[in-house]
Amino acid sequence: MADIAAPGRTTPMAWWRTRTGRTRIFHLALHIVLIALGITFLMPLLWLVSTSLKASGTELRYPPQWIPNPIMWANYKTALVDMEPFILYLRNTVIIAIGTTAGDVLSASLAGYAFARLRFPGKNLLFMCILATLMLPNIVTIIPTFLLMRYLHWIDTFLPLIVPAWFGASTNGGAFSIFLFRQFFLTIPHELDEAARIDGANPLRIWWNVLLPLCGPVLISVVIFDALNSWNDFLLPLIYINSPQNLTLALGLGQFQLAHQQTLWNYMMAASTAMIIPVIVLFFFAQRYFMRGIVTSGLAGR
Repeated sequence: MADIAAPGRTTPMAWWRTRTGRTRIFHLALHIVLIALGITFLMPLLWLVSTSLKASGTELRYPPQWIPNPIMWANYKTALVDMEPFILYLRNTVIIAIGTTAGDVLSASLAGYAFARLRFPGKNLLFMCILATLMLPNIVTIIPTFLLMRYLHWIDTFLPLIVPAWFGASTNGGAFSIFLFRQFFLTIPHELDEAARIDGANPLRIWWNVLLPLCGPVLISVVIFDALNSWNDFLLPLIYINSPQNLTLALGLGQFQLAHQQTLWNYMMAASTAMIIPVIVLFFFAQRYFMRGIVTSGLAGR
Protein backbone atom coordinates (compact mmCIF):
# COMPACT_ATOMS: atom_id res chain seq x y z
CA MET A 1 0.00 0.00 0.00
CA ALA A 2 1.48 3.34 -1.05
CA ASP A 3 2.27 5.84 1.66
CA ILE A 4 0.04 8.86 1.65
CA ALA A 5 1.75 12.04 2.79
CA ALA A 6 -0.03 13.99 5.49
CA PRO A 7 -1.50 17.33 4.44
CA GLY A 8 1.08 20.10 4.57
CA ARG A 9 4.02 17.67 4.47
CA THR A 10 6.22 16.42 1.63
CA THR A 11 7.75 13.04 1.00
CA PRO A 12 11.50 12.66 1.62
CA MET A 13 12.16 12.40 -2.11
CA ALA A 14 10.48 15.72 -2.88
CA TRP A 15 11.80 17.89 -0.05
CA TRP A 16 14.19 19.67 -2.42
CA ARG A 17 11.23 20.81 -4.53
CA THR A 18 9.86 22.92 -1.71
CA ARG A 19 10.82 26.52 -1.15
CA THR A 20 12.73 25.65 2.02
CA GLY A 21 14.58 22.85 0.26
CA ARG A 22 15.64 25.05 -2.63
CA THR A 23 16.81 27.71 -0.18
CA ARG A 24 18.94 25.18 1.69
CA ILE A 25 20.46 23.88 -1.51
CA PHE A 26 21.25 27.43 -2.63
CA HIS A 27 22.89 28.26 0.72
CA LEU A 28 24.90 25.03 0.62
CA ALA A 29 26.14 25.75 -2.91
CA LEU A 30 26.92 29.35 -1.94
CA HIS A 31 28.95 28.21 1.07
CA ILE A 32 30.88 25.73 -1.06
CA VAL A 33 31.74 28.45 -3.59
CA LEU A 34 32.77 30.89 -0.84
CA ILE A 35 34.94 28.27 0.87
CA ALA A 36 36.63 27.47 -2.45
CA LEU A 37 37.25 31.17 -3.10
CA GLY A 38 38.55 31.65 0.44
CA ILE A 39 41.04 28.81 0.03
CA THR A 40 42.11 30.23 -3.34
CA PHE A 41 42.72 33.68 -1.86
CA LEU A 42 44.65 32.14 1.05
CA MET A 43 47.02 30.23 -1.24
CA PRO A 44 49.59 33.08 -1.58
CA LEU A 45 49.64 33.57 2.20
CA LEU A 46 50.02 29.83 2.80
CA TRP A 47 52.84 29.69 0.26
CA LEU A 48 54.49 32.66 1.98
CA VAL A 49 54.47 30.99 5.40
CA SER A 50 55.42 27.60 3.99
CA THR A 51 58.36 28.96 2.02
CA SER A 52 59.60 30.92 5.04
CA LEU A 53 60.11 27.61 6.88
CA LYS A 54 61.88 25.71 4.09
CA ALA A 55 65.57 24.88 3.84
CA SER A 56 67.64 26.75 1.25
CA GLY A 57 67.37 25.22 -2.21
CA THR A 58 63.97 23.61 -1.61
CA GLU A 59 61.77 26.68 -2.01
CA LEU A 60 60.88 26.25 -5.70
CA ARG A 61 60.57 22.50 -5.94
CA TYR A 62 57.76 21.16 -8.09
CA PRO A 63 55.28 19.92 -7.05
CA PRO A 64 55.24 22.35 -4.12
CA GLN A 65 55.92 20.97 -0.67
CA TRP A 66 53.33 22.75 1.46
CA ILE A 67 54.53 21.25 4.75
CA PRO A 68 58.30 21.81 4.99
CA ASN A 69 60.44 18.90 6.05
CA PRO A 70 62.39 19.80 8.08
CA ILE A 71 60.80 22.98 9.45
CA MET A 72 63.48 25.67 9.60
CA TRP A 73 62.43 28.07 12.37
CA ALA A 74 65.96 29.49 12.26
CA ASN A 75 65.07 31.23 8.99
CA TYR A 76 63.24 33.94 10.93
CA LYS A 77 66.21 34.59 13.19
CA THR A 78 68.58 34.68 10.25
CA ALA A 79 66.37 37.00 8.19
CA LEU A 80 65.67 39.47 10.98
CA VAL A 81 69.24 39.55 12.26
CA ASP A 82 70.77 39.93 8.79
CA MET A 83 68.35 42.71 7.85
CA GLU A 84 70.18 45.11 10.13
CA PRO A 85 68.96 47.15 11.76
CA PHE A 86 65.47 45.62 11.72
CA ILE A 87 64.33 47.47 14.86
CA LEU A 88 65.35 50.79 13.32
CA TYR A 89 63.40 50.05 10.13
CA LEU A 90 60.42 49.01 12.24
CA ARG A 91 60.59 52.23 14.25
CA ASN A 92 60.74 54.36 11.09
CA THR A 93 57.77 52.54 9.59
CA VAL A 94 55.71 52.94 12.78
CA ILE A 95 56.48 56.67 12.95
CA ILE A 96 55.43 57.21 9.33
CA ALA A 97 52.31 55.05 9.66
CA ILE A 98 51.13 56.78 12.86
CA GLY A 99 51.88 60.27 11.54
CA THR A 100 50.17 59.65 8.22
CA THR A 101 47.13 57.97 9.77
CA ALA A 102 46.61 60.64 12.42
CA GLY A 103 46.92 63.45 9.87
CA ASP A 104 44.56 61.86 7.37
CA VAL A 105 41.93 61.09 10.02
CA LEU A 106 42.02 64.66 11.33
CA SER A 107 41.97 66.44 7.96
CA ALA A 108 39.48 64.07 6.33
CA SER A 109 37.04 64.23 9.25
CA LEU A 110 37.13 68.04 9.23
CA ALA A 111 36.64 68.21 5.47
CA GLY A 112 33.90 65.56 5.56
CA TYR A 113 32.13 67.46 8.33
CA ALA A 114 32.27 70.68 6.34
CA PHE A 115 30.87 69.08 3.19
CA ALA A 116 28.11 67.26 5.07
CA ARG A 117 26.94 69.76 7.69
CA LEU A 118 28.02 73.27 6.72
CA ARG A 119 26.78 75.60 4.00
CA PHE A 120 29.17 77.63 1.89
CA PRO A 121 29.30 78.76 -1.77
CA GLY A 122 30.58 76.17 -4.24
CA LYS A 123 30.39 73.29 -1.78
CA ASN A 124 29.09 70.70 -4.24
CA LEU A 125 31.47 71.81 -6.99
CA LEU A 126 34.46 71.63 -4.65
CA PHE A 127 33.41 68.18 -3.45
CA MET A 128 33.14 66.96 -7.06
CA CYS A 129 36.63 68.30 -7.75
CA ILE A 130 37.97 66.37 -4.77
CA LEU A 131 36.30 63.18 -5.99
CA ALA A 132 37.76 63.79 -9.44
CA THR A 133 41.25 63.48 -7.95
CA LEU A 134 40.48 59.81 -7.29
CA MET A 135 40.68 59.25 -11.03
CA LEU A 136 44.09 60.92 -11.25
CA PRO A 137 46.95 58.40 -11.02
CA ASN A 138 49.38 59.14 -8.20
CA ILE A 139 52.30 58.76 -10.61
CA VAL A 140 51.21 61.98 -12.35
CA THR A 141 51.86 64.10 -9.26
CA ILE A 142 55.18 62.56 -8.23
CA ILE A 143 57.47 64.97 -10.13
CA PRO A 144 55.81 68.27 -9.08
CA THR A 145 55.50 66.99 -5.51
CA PHE A 146 59.16 65.99 -5.47
CA LEU A 147 60.19 69.43 -6.74
CA LEU A 148 58.12 71.07 -4.01
CA MET A 149 59.67 68.86 -1.30
CA ARG A 150 63.15 69.59 -2.59
CA TYR A 151 62.43 73.32 -2.51
CA LEU A 152 61.37 72.93 1.14
CA HIS A 153 64.56 70.91 1.88
CA TRP A 154 62.50 67.97 3.10
CA ILE A 155 64.24 65.30 1.02
CA ASP A 156 65.65 62.42 3.09
CA THR A 157 63.25 63.13 5.96
CA PHE A 158 59.88 61.73 7.01
CA LEU A 159 58.13 65.05 6.33
CA PRO A 160 57.19 64.40 2.66
CA LEU A 161 55.51 61.18 3.77
CA ILE A 162 53.65 62.62 6.76
CA VAL A 163 52.88 66.32 6.23
CA PRO A 164 50.61 65.99 3.12
CA ALA A 165 48.25 63.78 5.10
CA TRP A 166 47.60 66.63 7.55
CA PHE A 167 46.25 68.73 4.66
CA GLY A 168 44.01 66.08 3.10
CA ALA A 169 46.52 65.39 0.33
CA SER A 170 47.72 61.97 1.40
CA THR A 171 48.24 59.57 -1.49
CA ASN A 172 47.22 56.75 0.87
CA GLY A 173 43.83 58.23 1.75
CA GLY A 174 43.01 61.84 1.00
CA ALA A 175 39.94 62.17 -1.18
CA PHE A 176 38.64 58.67 -0.42
CA SER A 177 38.80 59.29 3.34
CA ILE A 178 36.98 62.61 2.90
CA PHE A 179 34.29 60.81 0.90
CA LEU A 180 33.84 58.17 3.64
CA PHE A 181 33.51 60.77 6.40
CA ARG A 182 31.17 62.94 4.37
CA GLN A 183 28.85 60.02 3.61
CA PHE A 184 28.86 58.90 7.24
CA PHE A 185 28.11 62.38 8.57
CA LEU A 186 25.09 62.53 6.24
CA THR A 187 23.57 59.53 8.04
CA ILE A 188 23.60 61.35 11.42
CA PRO A 189 20.39 63.34 12.19
CA HIS A 190 20.76 67.11 11.97
CA GLU A 191 18.78 67.46 15.18
CA LEU A 192 21.97 66.72 17.10
CA ASP A 193 23.65 69.75 15.55
CA GLU A 194 20.65 71.96 16.30
CA ALA A 195 20.49 70.83 19.92
CA ALA A 196 24.21 71.48 20.40
CA ARG A 197 23.92 74.85 18.68
CA ILE A 198 21.09 75.85 21.05
CA ASP A 199 23.39 74.99 23.95
CA GLY A 200 25.95 77.41 22.55
CA ALA A 201 28.32 75.03 20.76
CA ASN A 202 30.19 76.34 17.72
CA PRO A 203 30.74 74.17 14.58
CA LEU A 204 34.17 73.02 15.76
CA ARG A 205 32.74 71.98 19.13
CA ILE A 206 29.90 70.14 17.42
CA TRP A 207 32.39 68.25 15.23
CA TRP A 208 34.61 67.26 18.15
CA ASN A 209 32.14 66.58 20.98
CA VAL A 210 28.96 65.54 19.18
CA LEU A 211 29.62 63.98 15.79
CA LEU A 212 33.14 62.54 15.97
CA PRO A 213 32.32 60.20 18.91
CA LEU A 214 29.57 58.69 16.73
CA CYS A 215 32.00 57.92 13.89
CA GLY A 216 33.62 54.83 15.37
CA PRO A 217 33.09 52.52 12.35
CA VAL A 218 34.29 55.01 9.72
CA LEU A 219 37.20 56.10 11.93
CA ILE A 220 38.42 52.53 12.20
CA SER A 221 37.93 52.01 8.46
CA VAL A 222 40.06 55.03 7.61
CA VAL A 223 42.69 54.03 10.19
CA ILE A 224 42.94 50.54 8.66
CA PHE A 225 43.22 51.89 5.11
CA ASP A 226 45.87 54.44 6.01
CA ALA A 227 47.86 52.12 8.27
CA LEU A 228 47.96 49.35 5.67
CA ASN A 229 48.96 51.68 2.85
CA SER A 230 51.65 53.43 4.88
CA TRP A 231 53.01 50.18 6.26
CA ASN A 232 53.36 48.59 2.83
CA ASP A 233 54.31 51.71 0.85
CA PHE A 234 57.48 51.24 -1.17
CA LEU A 235 57.42 53.86 -3.93
CA LEU A 236 57.21 57.10 -1.91
CA PRO A 237 59.88 56.13 0.67
CA LEU A 238 62.09 55.06 -2.24
CA ILE A 239 61.73 58.52 -3.80
CA TYR A 240 62.18 60.68 -0.71
CA ILE A 241 64.48 58.65 1.57
CA ASN A 242 68.17 58.16 0.89
CA SER A 243 69.94 57.60 4.22
CA PRO A 244 70.17 54.03 5.59
CA GLN A 245 69.01 55.18 9.03
CA ASN A 246 65.73 56.47 7.56
CA LEU A 247 64.75 53.34 5.63
CA THR A 248 61.37 51.67 6.20
CA LEU A 249 60.65 47.95 6.38
CA ALA A 250 59.64 47.81 2.71
CA LEU A 251 62.94 49.40 1.67
CA GLY A 252 64.80 47.23 4.15
CA LEU A 253 63.54 44.11 2.40
CA GLY A 254 64.87 45.47 -0.88
CA GLN A 255 68.25 46.25 0.69
CA PHE A 256 68.35 42.75 2.16
CA GLN A 257 67.89 41.25 -1.30
CA LEU A 258 70.52 43.50 -2.90
CA ALA A 259 73.04 42.72 -0.16
CA HIS A 260 72.99 39.01 -1.04
CA GLN A 261 73.18 39.53 -4.83
CA GLN A 262 70.38 36.99 -5.25
CA THR A 263 66.89 36.20 -4.03
CA LEU A 264 67.02 34.01 -0.94
CA TRP A 265 63.38 33.02 -1.03
CA ASN A 266 63.15 31.41 2.38
CA TYR A 267 64.74 34.36 4.19
CA MET A 268 62.79 36.90 2.13
CA MET A 269 59.52 35.15 2.92
CA ALA A 270 60.45 34.94 6.61
CA ALA A 271 61.10 38.69 6.74
CA SER A 272 57.91 39.37 4.76
CA THR A 273 55.89 37.19 7.14
CA ALA A 274 57.25 39.08 10.14
CA MET A 275 56.39 42.33 8.38
CA ILE A 276 52.72 41.46 7.69
CA ILE A 277 51.93 40.02 11.13
CA PRO A 278 51.04 43.46 12.64
CA VAL A 279 48.80 44.16 9.64
CA ILE A 280 46.95 40.86 10.02
CA VAL A 281 46.50 41.40 13.76
CA LEU A 282 45.16 44.93 13.18
CA PHE A 283 42.64 43.77 10.59
CA PHE A 284 41.61 40.72 12.65
CA PHE A 285 40.60 42.78 15.68
CA ALA A 286 39.02 45.64 13.69
CA GLN A 287 37.32 43.79 10.83
CA ARG A 288 33.82 44.06 12.34
CA TYR A 289 34.02 47.84 12.62
CA PHE A 290 35.78 48.03 9.25
CA MET A 291 32.92 46.32 7.41
CA ARG A 292 30.32 48.36 9.31
CA GLY A 293 32.07 51.59 8.37
CA ILE A 294 32.21 50.69 4.68
CA VAL A 295 28.51 49.72 4.60
CA THR A 296 27.12 52.67 6.55
CA SER A 297 29.27 55.21 4.69
CA GLY A 298 27.38 54.47 1.48
CA LEU A 299 23.85 54.68 2.85
CA ALA A 300 23.38 58.39 2.29
CA GLY A 301 24.30 60.76 -0.48
CA ARG A 302 23.34 64.19 -1.71
